[in-house]
Order: sequence, then C-alpha cells, then structure tokens
Amino acid sequence: MQTKAFSELFPLFNTANPETLEWLLSVGVEHEYPAGRAVLMEDAWGNAVYFIISGWVKVRRLYGENAVTLAMLGKGDFFGEMAILDESPRSTDVVALSDVKLLSVSAQRFIQTLFKDSQLHHRMLQLMVRRLRQTNLRFQRRHQPPAIKLANTLVGLADSYGQVTEKGTEMFNIPYKDLADVTDISVEDTAKIMDKLENKGWIKVDQQQPVICLINLKQLTHLAGRI
Repeated sequence: MQTKAFSELFPLFNTANPETLEWLLSVGVEHEYPAGRAVLMEDAWGNAVYFIISGWVKVRRLYGENAVTLAMLGKGDFFGEMAILDESPRSTDVVALSDVKLLSVSAQRFIQTLFKDSQLHHRMLQLMVRRLRQTNLRFQRRHQPPAIKLANTLVGLADSYGQVTEKGTEMFNIPYKDLADVTDISVEDTAKIMDKLENKGWIKVDQQQPVICLINLKQLTHLAGRI
C-alpha cells in the first residue's frame, strides 16, 4: 500500500510525516482472518497495534461462558493500543465479524513512532478522547427508548464506516445480538425495530451480501436526535 492511500484510509495518520508512514509500512505485517476467528485474546499482553484495512471486527468482554459485544470497528480504524500504552494484559478480546485484513505494528515500534512524530502522538490522543466521549454519550443515552438508541448506533456506524452508494449508505449486516449488546437493548427489541425501519423503507437488509443499506439516513438521524 502506498503512503498516500494509507493516510487517506486511516484518519490517525492524516497529519503524520511521510517518513513516518513509509517506515510503518515497511515494518508492518499484514494478516487475514476469516469471519468468526479470534484476532486478539483476553488476558494476552499487548504486543502490537492492529489497523483494519478491510472488513469488520467486534470488541467483546467475556463473563464466564457469556460474551458481551462492547464495540464494532470497521475499515480505517485500529485497536490494541490500550494494552500497549498502559502495559497491562487486555481486558477484552477481538473477533472478526467478517473476513478481515489487518496490518499490525509491534508495540515497541509503534511507541518509537509516537515519540518521533509529535503530530502523530497528538492525533492519537485526539482519537482516544473521541472514543471516550462516545462512551460517555452511550452512557447518557441509557434511559432513552430502544428505537432512539438503536438509531444512534446505526447512524454512528454509518458515519464512521459506511460506504455511500446510489442506493444509500451501506455497511456490514451486523448480527442482531451484537447490535443489541452495543446499543444496550434486548435482541427482541432489536429485531422488532429493524423490521419496523425496513417496513418504513428507511433501511434495507440484504441477507445475501450481507449488507445493511441505510436508505433514509436523514430520517434515522432525526430519530436518533442528532439534528
């Protein structure tokens, strides 16, 4: 991958020096995982940062035999940085939702890069603060009706990872269990609301692809209370 394409794909590197990008690409290692494969395991010590070139992953926490999805990440995002920065074992694991292609950079080399490139260091802090704010917003919405909460989840994922097409904004058809976990509503409510949204013509679920097309993003945004 060329440095320009790399910086365009990953917002983290928008302000990074070209020399930084060239070095990262030279030391990075590409990985491919099929859907359902664990990428990182809970309690493993952080040894790399992973950048999502294509596909989707979910971050989850295990409670005995049960797993709860905490977040879903798509192309252009990254994970694994927390375990590196605080030098402690991971408290979550990461599983491929779809076929996924990743680029990993070892912990030592990534930390070296942050020290060398102050712009990248600052950008990293900005994105981590953004994630914290998103978590705070999710907590503030915990008492809102399920439909509003789910609309917020769909709009947020579309804004971050959706692909704009002639039909609407397309994204991966996320399993209802994972949507329900991230939204903090029941699977039953998730299924009912998704059916209602599809009947209204606001979304279209294509089980063959698998893709969800947000046909009327404006109405979903209004339902989410973002406008």
